[in-house]
Amino acid sequence: MKAAILQHMGLPRPYVDSRPLIIEAVDLDPPGPGEVLIQLQAAGLCHSDLSVINGDRPRPIPMVLGHEAAGRILECAPDVLDLKPGDHVVLTFIPSCGYCLPCMEGRPALCEPAAKANLAGTLLSGERRLTRKGAKIHHHLGVSAFAEYAVVSRRTLVKIDDTISSAEAALFGCAVLTGVGAVINTAKVPGGSSVAIVGLGGVGLNCLLGAVLIGARQIVAVDVNPAKLELARQLGATDTVVVEPEVVQNVQDLTNGGVEFSFESAGSAAALDVAYRITKRGGITVSAGLPHPDRRLSIAPTQLVAEERTVKGSYFGSSVPSRDIPRYIALYQRGLLPIDKLMSHRLRLEEINFGFDRLAEGRAIRQIIDFAN
Repeated sequence: MKAAILQHMGLPRPYVDSRPLIIEAVDLDPPGPGEVLIQLQAAGLCHSDLSVINGDRPRPIPMVLGHEAAGRILECAPDVLDLKPGDHVVLTFIPSCGYCLPCMEGRPALCEPAAKANLAGTLLSGERRLTRKGAKIHHHLGVSAFAEYAVVSRRTLVKIDDTISSAEAALFGCAVLTGVGAVINTAKVPGGSSVAIVGLGGVGLNCLLGAVLIGARQIVAVDVNPAKLELARQLGATDTVVVEPEVVQNVQDLTNGGVEFSFESAGSAAALDVAYRITKRGGITVSAGLPHPDRRLSIAPTQLVAEERTVKGSYFGSSVPSRDIPRYIALYQRGLLPIDKLMSHRLRLEEINFGFDRLAEGRAIRQIIDFAN
């Protein structure tokens, strides 16, 4: 099959010239115990992929990237009894085991075996099913969606019906779960609250959609890109603020001293600092981005205590995929979660390096590789 293989991290842009992702033929082993063979139909380009390409999140290489996808089941291992060939599925990037303490506590986003496997570039079983000329290739987050087919753990999959296209369904595997989930699951924002979102990529705009969904009274969108601010207003932001030296003061002026809930989704420590400083006394600051691991946030402990502040991380939107994906799809189909407005471009697999140039330059929201093309 064809796959996009990352062979070198940290290559210079433009990627269309340096070509960090090479389209080559690779071999895919059949599914092992607890695994499923998928024909991929759509895959999204996400900042989490970009952060591996640019070296912000080092991973073992060579690796087939891609973690936000949808497709059809072709084959199930004999012990997979609840799915069958032909089923339409969304792939998620945390194949929760169901047995570790976080999973048993209803927090599958923190699955311990999944975290270990994802870091090592294997499937949940610890195996690698991808090879090139006899040499093993690593999996990205248990999915490796930038390929025509994938073998994944059954625990990576959520079955959906056929009333939604794969291009739309793919977004529910990462961007929607992470952004909407940060609002609903992590922060549990009550209706009527004031909210700010710092960083308007795919995750940030899904945070915004989540804030609109729960009925926030004020939604302040913050970004460096005027075009994204305009889109945010079309999606329901009540106020937009461009990032400049006075950004904190400007937000505070708009919100009578700050918002009750702020969300950082830019993957930047500087953005998290802004999100923290625009949160009012007693408020909650949520970070859903993943800055470079060497970056740090400086907080005055006296402010944290005296103002009863809360700083929370949100990984995977604190989601339970088998519960949340069907709910969010139903809300989308009712017109309450218009994620289709975030799909900015469709690509062929061969255009993937150009797509990541466009993402790095802020000229795209969600680009979808359409394997039908």
